Amino acid sequence: MGTPGVAVSQAPAKIYRIGWLGQSSPPPVADRNAGEFQQSLRDLGYVEGRNLAIEYRYAGGKVERLPDLAGELVRLKVDVIVTSGESAALAAKRATNAIPIVATEFGMDPVKAGLVTSLGRPGGNVTGLAAINEELWPKRLELFKQVVPKLSRLAVLWNPANSGNQSCVSEIQTAARTMGVQLRSMEVGDSRALERAFTDIAKEAADGLATCWDSVTLEHARPIADFALKQRLPTIAPLKEYVEAGALLSFGAGLSAHQRRAAYYVDKILKGAKPADLPLERPTLFELVVNLKTAKALGLTLPPAMVVLADEVVR
Repeated sequence: MGTPGVAVSQAPAKIYRIGWLGQSSPPPVADRNAGEFQQSLRDLGYVEGRNLAIEYRYAGGKVERLPDLAGELVRLKVDVIVTSGESAALAAKRATNAIPIVATEFGMDPVKAGLVTSLGRPGGNVTGLAAINEELWPKRLELFKQVVPKLSRLAVLWNPANSGNQSCVSEIQTAARTMGVQLRSMEVGDSRALERAFTDIAKEAADGLATCWDSVTLEHARPIADFALKQRLPTIAPLKEYVEAGALLSFGAGLSAHQRRAAYYVDKILKGAKPADLPLERPTLFELVVNLKTAKALGLTLPPAMVVLADEVVR
């Protein structure tokens, strides 16, 4: 029985600190998936303001800022750093070998990139989800050719500052070469470069437009789609977000699933698991998304089987 008049104090709940390092702009511009991460953490019992604090750092599409932002999170001594995008993960990896890192939206091969020793046994302080989206470009171009059978010249938008985009262009080049398609590389590191690319593409006799996954192109997905429609250029992209903005079709892993799984990894690490022992996950489901409204505006007919098999149809 407690002593009368004496209050029994409870130890305050531990507050976990997570660092979020993104190469895009703050929500709601391009990083809406951060919301999926927050909700999944809540489902696991981590609530901001109660037992969780998240330090957000966004590069706003300027990947050269990522090393400094990663350094800030290290100095804050957060418990875990969650990264969004290849450049963010590599910057965090260079900034610390002690703080656990959960990488998401990593389209490159993480072993080739030097992020981990192997997918099954990462071996260091990094784990997470490897989209490895770039190896899907042969399949994407195969699908694209079904819609644009006379495709012979393809313009590609990519950001040279994004190491993942360098892999993207390489994969597209290899796939295009086997199909006899010529490639026109368009570097877009910022909005001004994108406007210049639009001018150059308008002068080209391109039959189609491909977009590499990057914060710059994702933030400008709507202007890119509007431009392509004006130029009557069918577009192929790696993510459904581009199609929802007006691109013709996409094929790739869904980003929202990455953030839900990222919360799972964070929970495991906060409970004592070591990143070195947590295998990186690869996506097992890929989404085919088509935009019938865009197809109609371009005067194109999508194969009925493609529409039936599509995971999402924008009408």
